Amino acid sequence: MSSEPTSTVIDPDAVIWSASEADREGRPLLVLMHGYGSHEGDLFGLAPSLPLEPVIAALRAPHAAPWPLDGWSWFTAKAEGGPRRDEVNDSADAVIAWLDSLTVKPTSVGLLGFSQGGAMVLQLLRRDPKRFGYGLVMSGFVTPGDEPGDVELAESKPPVFWGRGTIDEVIADSAIVRTTDWLPAHSTLSGRIYEGLGHGINPQGVADARAFIERNL
Repeated sequence: MSSEPTSTVIDPDAVIWSASEADREGRPLLVLMHGYGSHEGDLFGLAPSLPLEPVIAALRAPHAAPWPLDGWSWFTAKAEGGPRRDEVNDSADAVIAWLDSLTVKPTSVGLLGFSQGGAMVLQLLRRDPKRFGYGLVMSGFVTPGDEPGDVELAESKPPVFWGRGTIDEVIADSAIVRTTDWLPAHSTLSGRIYEGLGHGINPQGVADARAFIERNL
């Protein structure tokens, strides 16, 4: 992980928690990361359908999405040649710095992200492979290029769930191909392709996510 300072930070006041600080002691943590142009309340709506054991923390991405979107982003969308590595890593490092700042340390950390948030799940695994127990990538993708953590991931192969729809017109075909090639070599992969689903999460996807988390707690 880079030690260079960055102005990219996670706003701790924008984090939505499923439990008070007093109720987080001795429990695992599940970090939720929303998609492009959305907000921390989006994926938090899944909380009642997810396992009760983990404390859930829904983060707000650190960058305001460009007008006319009224939301937030982890990195610039539709950048030429794919997301910029420095932007993605700055956001990943901001999440790691936020985790380091927690006064109540979780027993383990899992990740769930949608779209750009799904890309963040994989980038966090690549950035700090030992920190995270598992990841769920919903309608997401791996960003281009190599990362120092890729070698370790190829050896440890942490559990990763990848779910996507057959008619998702948001994620580029090149990103799907890249992710299809990358994940089997760097994770213990499970997942599902949902017939007739566009860029979203359907009830079956939520049920699959719950079962995956329960298996990996």
